[in-house]
Amino acid sequence: MDTNSDLISRNVAEVITKRDLNILLSQAKDLKGYIGVEPSGLFHLGWMIWAAKLKDLMDAGLQMIFFEATWHAWINDKLDGDMANIETCASYLELCLDALGLDINKLRFVKANELVDESDYWAIVLKVAKHMTLARAKRALTIMGRKEGEASIDFSKLIYPAMQVSDIFYLDLDLCLGGMDQRKAHILAREVAEKLNFKKPICVHTPLLIGLKGLERMDVSRNNDVDLIDGKMSKSKPDTCIFIHDTEEVIYGKMLNAYCPPRQIENNPVIDFNRYLLFSDKNFSLNIERPVRYGGSMILDNFEEFKKAYQDGQIHPLDLKKATAKALNNKLEPVRKYFKYNRKGRELYLKMKKIV
Repeated sequence: MDTNSDLISRNVAEVITKRDLNILLSQAKDLKGYIGVEPSGLFHLGWMIWAAKLKDLMDAGLQMIFFEATWHAWINDKLDGDMANIETCASYLELCLDALGLDINKLRFVKANELVDESDYWAIVLKVAKHMTLARAKRALTIMGRKEGEASIDFSKLIYPAMQVSDIFYLDLDLCLGGMDQRKAHILAREVAEKLNFKKPICVHTPLLIGLKGLERMDVSRNNDVDLIDGKMSKSKPDTCIFIHDTEEVIYGKMLNAYCPPRQIENNPVIDFNRYLLFSDKNFSLNIERPVRYGGSMILDNFEEFKKAYQDGQIHPLDLKKATAKALNNKLEPVRKYFKYNRKGRELYLKMKKIV
């Protein structure tokens, strides 16, 4: 039987640190964690990775906060900087989590608006800023999906990292959840916490899903911030992105056009869909339908078995794309039904389609 530590740590890129996590779990009760998300557009498959981990953290007994980073999205010029649209998106994201099977009645939803109205919050922002250099603030812009050189767009961008760290302190968190692109903010929070006498948060980072076109160059590093920004699945690149609302036909078409070199595991988005979205479910099996002359259908029960079969050339990329599309459609069918039959969900989705 998995322990809470195993549940929290499974299917993640890293835990900072596992030792600190185990100590915390052994000593404390009523632990509080969060994920901060900019309401910035339609929900895509890349976000399903952290949504699954959010569910794990809730199942492990943590009191989880879904922090709707509305002001952060405004600073980051998301949805044309229209706060009304950003707040509509925040409400839409809540229903996306419901559609994906999370118990939203056990989640605490907090909007950034609630924090920025408090003078105590801004006092923390200034204290955090006092422990940051300008160079450090610029380097942290990758947490916004921006490159260091974009700091000159407007000064508000440089305030963003200090705000994100202050969110963590103000909410008095024990654990922070985020994708690997949020690592710099979380590490900064751990460093500054000791200086300002705040809790030093445990950091749980999920892997990033690369877009359907793969990374631009074969020699890129997925640990490099620039590569993470350029290569990850993004709403701003809809042709490289699959949304949870996409129809079966759309998903099938996008998957057929996906980058999927034979025998290649790394920098292969179709492999990553299986690694992070499908085989992350212990009960999942992938059915590869092949012509009889090529060995007939294969049923693969775990990722390592699947990975070896693909590397050995037992699976043709086209057969893999078809099987993956079918599996993703099965996974997303309850979500599509939710937004079809849930009145509020349908209304918010239609509003979002007009906004984006």
